Amino acid sequence: MRSYLLSAAAAVAVLAHAPSAVADMAAAEKWVDEEFQPSSLSREDQLAEMQWFIDAAKPFAGMEINVLSETIPTHAYESKVLTKAFEEITGIKVNHQLLGEGEVVQAVQTQMQTGRNLYDGYVNDSDLIGTHARLQLTYNLTDMMAGPWKDVTNPGLDLDDFIGISFTTGPDGKLYQLPDQQFANLYWFRKDWFDRPDLQKRFKEKYGYDLGVPVNWSAYEDIADFFTNDVKEIDGVRVYGHMDYGKRAPDLGWRMT
Repeated sequence: MRSYLLSAAAAVAVLAHAPSAVADMAAAEKWVDEEFQPSSLSREDQLAEMQWFIDAAKPFAGMEINVLSETIPTHAYESKVLTKAFEEITGIKVNHQLLGEGEVVQAVQTQMQTGRNLYDGYVNDSDLIGTHARLQLTYNLTDMMAGPWKDVTNPGLDLDDFIGISFTTGPDGKLYQLPDQQFANLYWFRKDWFDRPDLQKRFKEKYGYDLGVPVNWSAYEDIADFFTNDVKEIDGVRVYGHMDYGKRAPDLGWRMT
């Protein structure tokens, strides 16, 4: 039997021997007024959404969900505050554990390799999107939310509201991770190389447009190919038009734990 893990912030509920819990609209009102402000929704709309959570959670009252994420302030808030809110509103307990990033990656890898259910959900880097799409050991959120999970998918959920949704979508066009917090995605380049008239001339002669910061992946590939295969060497040093992490190296810093 294939074992699946749920990637990112959402999690699949697993029945545990827990005392019965009661969903509470009074608790929902308290959280809306004291914690869930400011909001783009009116208070009336917020309470309607809370009522949906209460109703959808009824079959799962008393369940426990085990989630793992790395230790950063965003997830500490989720672990200490949002889990409490979720339990009081829905009656579902979330055990949100915080560990170092390397330990999170190791747990994800172990679960995928062994099939043992260490955690029900993970908040893990979107860099793993290729792994999730290839191995198919992570729930395909696109199909699940439209199918088996439709009744427990918030009807007010608008995926277009999420920044970075393209980074958590696989090559098959399916969503495997729901963005929780997003690092800025930066494009680092050697401006001094881009500013050299001789390289600008060679690039334009070959590609028909000016050498500059790429505005799409096609231009990125042109630039990568140009410096790697045409320029090859600058000031006596072999150069490349693209760098990605493939093995441990000091310049990768936090990427390797």
